[in-house]
Amino acid sequence: MSHILSAQNVNKKFGSFQALKSVNLNIDKGKIVGLIGPNGAGKTTLLKSVLGLDSCEGDLKVLGIDPFKKRADLMKEICFIADVAVLPKWIKVEQLLHFTEQTHPNFSVEQAKQFLAKTKIKMTHKVKELSKGMTAQLHLAIVMSINAKLLVLDEPTLGLDILFRKQFYDNLLNDYFDNERTIIITTHQVEEIEHILTDVVFIREGEIVLDANMDELTSSYFEVMVNQDNYEAALAHKPLTMRKVFGKHIMLFHAHSREEIELLGEVQRPSVSDLFVALMQEESA
Repeated sequence: MSHILSAQNVNKKFGSFQALKSVNLNIDKGKIVGLIGPNGAGKTTLLKSVLGLDSCEGDLKVLGIDPFKKRADLMKEICFIADVAVLPKWIKVEQLLHFTEQTHPNFSVEQAKQFLAKTKIKMTHKVKELSKGMTAQLHLAIVMSINAKLLVLDEPTLGLDILFRKQFYDNLLNDYFDNERTIIITTHQVEEIEHILTDVVFIREGEIVLDANMDELTSSYFEVMVNQDNYEAALAHKPLTMRKVFGKHIMLFHAHSREEIELLGEVQRPSVSDLFVALMQEESA
């Protein structure tokens, strides 16, 4: 098995609407991949196909398995968090742990209890008694206690305050992730996760518009603060985006080397969110 996930010419239609258009994507083990796109871009459709919840055209393999045809086998090796509201409100925490133990062969109750011991969650608590942040902690503790090869997170911290969001990703990185596991994350809060990502995938209108590791982004995309004297020269390099701050122009470039543009002004690496906006605007244009 050369890739954790391999998609070759994957397409998906809903009637006349094409939700995925010739998607080609390979993800290796030991990666944390940000799947980023605007609403309606195809993120959820792609994730449903990856999880075997819906069929698609083309060649899609997850852990070497056809996810739609052999979903039961696949679910032994992967975990998924979408909305914390899926946990039943009436159940007690201890009951939930034992239920998960009975339904998932790779779940460890003891490990889950160790994670929960670091929180304010008690075994006697019912889910309905927990705040949304505590429910997210419970959900994450369960997922991190499953020995899975792939973890898929679809907007996992939606609706949580900034403290719980930071704690969520810190726990994920420090207590779960290793070089044998792979994580795919979709989120609108890109700036909060870019420091943990190894790779980014941008999707727009069902098409992959960028598939790169963070090192490639650092060596290919540059943000430059250009003073007025270099303005015309900078425009000749065809910036992807441009904005004005304190009398200086901030331009984003896709360049083969840093040397060719660093004479224009102060150079720094653009944020993933700035790059995303730039490429979405470029595609629209």
